[in-house]
Amino acid sequence: MNQIEILEQVQEFVARQHGHFINGQYYLDQKEPRIDITNPATEKVIATIADGSATSVEIAAKNAQDTFKNVWSKMSPYERGLKLNKLADLIEVNAEELAQLETLTAGKQINISRHLEVAQTVIFLRHFASNTTKIEGKTIQPSLPSMQGEQYTAFTLRQPVGVVAGIVPWNFSLMIGAWKIGSALSTGCTIVLKPSEFTTLSVLRIAELAIEAGIPAGAINVVTGLGLTGQHLIDSSSVQKVSFTGSVPTGIRIGQQAMQNDLKRVSLELGGKNAAALLADVNIDEILPILIQSTFVHQGQVCAAPERIFVHQSKYQELVTKASAVLESMPIGSPLDPSNVFGPLSNKPHYEKVKYYLNLAKEKGQILTGGEILDGEGYYITPALVKVDDVNDPLFIEETFGPVISVIAFEDEDQLIDMINDSRFGLAASVWSNDMSKVMRLIPKIEAGSVWVNMHTFLDPAVPFGGMKASGLGREFSDAYIDDYTEIKSVMMRF
Repeated sequence: MNQIEILEQVQEFVARQHGHFINGQYYLDQKEPRIDITNPATEKVIATIADGSATSVEIAAKNAQDTFKNVWSKMSPYERGLKLNKLADLIEVNAEELAQLETLTAGKQINISRHLEVAQTVIFLRHFASNTTKIEGKTIQPSLPSMQGEQYTAFTLRQPVGVVAGIVPWNFSLMIGAWKIGSALSTGCTIVLKPSEFTTLSVLRIAELAIEAGIPAGAINVVTGLGLTGQHLIDSSSVQKVSFTGSVPTGIRIGQQAMQNDLKRVSLELGGKNAAALLADVNIDEILPILIQSTFVHQGQVCAAPERIFVHQSKYQELVTKASAVLESMPIGSPLDPSNVFGPLSNKPHYEKVKYYLNLAKEKGQILTGGEILDGEGYYITPALVKVDDVNDPLFIEETFGPVISVIAFEDEDQLIDMINDSRFGLAASVWSNDMSKVMRLIPKIEAGSVWVNMHTFLDPAVPFGGMKASGLGREFSDAYIDDYTEIKSVMMRF
């Protein structure tokens, strides 16, 4: 094993008694219970965080509201963009520290933390910074009749909604936290982030860097804790919008809670049972490296990753044989060792959930390869391919969000579309083929917010991302997110 050396500043940061980050500084209420943060590779507690009370949440929300009204919303769009770009600069400067924090708390391979999470965080923040000067209304010519020679004109303004509650999942805390920061601050809003209790440290560190970047105190606040902390945040009268990324059941509850709070705005980026469709003409040798990487990056703990691989029956056995060989050869072990490509699951509750689905598959004799629980410390499970023939099988229906992938044969494209769409989810899908005529005919029929061709799981800040059906409301990125973080005000004038 060739593990990287943990930076001294990372060791010092982890060892702190972490509180909330409110109005540009740490706030610690000694009465609040402490929550252990466990390294999933070793099962050892490496830090503790505060379990935020309603009082702490309200202090953060009110500070965010004051900063919104008196500082951030009054700042010029150009200046807001400069400060977001400065934050991106500082993330680049502190990239290794942030990558190590993510690996220690999420079990993410260090190369993924470095070259995907931190690198993409910078790219996305720069995209949001570029949008600060592109928030526009429009002029309208009304059709009102003139009675006495008067004329009419109208225009619209886009104005920030106010304080945003950003609830961040555990799989990519730094990057998704930055998406919410960028969406809110670029539109003139302020934000209170509630990261996952499993992966809080990188979000706290980015809040510190924001102050160094010159972003005003109170524009970015972080409250830590369990689910109840998030509920307090949604209930706060100072919060005008909720942005949640996470599971479908939790997203539905959050959406209902937000609606009950005077129809509070909400955007939800939820999970999926995403499909990858391999048509009859695919070259298995050519696509397999890309497909495996897209499917098993971060142990499959990616909301857009494919969980159902549909392959034409003529290529089924070839895919299973060759994919099994690749998975069985994957180096698995410490995420701090750059030579490993597969690490632990991110936390114990999720580890137990994945084991539950694997036990179902084992009982039915469905496992084609993998699915072994490794002995010793850490939440390690080998990547599994599972044979599924019945659309009523839980492994066809339910999101596992892990390294348990269903492989399903199909005969023709009509059957393929029926099976892909036989799901309450509609986040993402992909089609793999060089027959572009077939591909272009299939794309409109697939019920998913994103459809990739000969690729999967890749996100770009210029391209909107979000789900259909139970997979979410609203869109991230591009300029589509601006709709969710601004109100349109109509102005009509008689002259």
